[in-house]
Amino acid sequence: MTAAGDPDRARDQQAYLKSAMPHYGIGSPDLAKLLKPLLAEFAPTSRVDWERTVLTLWDGATHREERYAAIGFAQHKAARRWQDPEALAMYRHLIVTGSWWDLVDTVAGYLVGGVLAAHRPQATPTIRAWATDDSLWLRRTAVICQLTHRADTDLGLLTYAIEANVDDTSFWLRKAIGWALRQHARTDPEWVRAEVERLGGRLSGLSRREALKHLG
Repeated sequence: MTAAGDPDRARDQQAYLKSAMPHYGIGSPDLAKLLKPLLAEFAPTSRVDWERTVLTLWDGATHREERYAAIGFAQHKAARRWQDPEALAMYRHLIVTGSWWDLVDTVAGYLVGGVLAAHRPQATPTIRAWATDDSLWLRRTAVICQLTHRADTDLGLLTYAIEANVDDTSFWLRKAIGWALRQHARTDPEWVRAEVERLGGRLSGLSRREALKHLG
């Protein structure tokens, strides 16, 4: 990563993300190319090996791209069998210690969302608990973790997560609520219109604009 990095790009990336952690200066496509042979060579052989590697990369990171690598390893195709409710404890750690959108949103949308989609009865109580957690980023995760679920979206869970956070003034939660509603509007626009109407003045202007962005 040091050899592949661009110092000028690294400064721009760090400034854009307002990150205390420095960057190497590697764009997403180049990072994916860099990681591909490493992921092929170092496939996890057990859950313990997989979790230990993810957490070692994550907790020991000195640069942002190393945390992106940890997320990439968490998504390893060889780890599909461990994408279950037991993995949510590790994902909680990534979310709470990551605490910024570039890290949290990928974990929420693909890792947590994948576990929820495959193990809905077992995972739902955890996501409901996250919706009211002290951590803003766990609450954001509860709101946006169903972005890719389309017709399989648990509307009861989505409603609960939104209701639990609709009065919060945080930009990150207001944006998340609008994003989740906007995304589901692609599948069920009438439900989203009705939800926006039901929430009325409790819904922030930002959330409302995002929710109705493609509905006219």
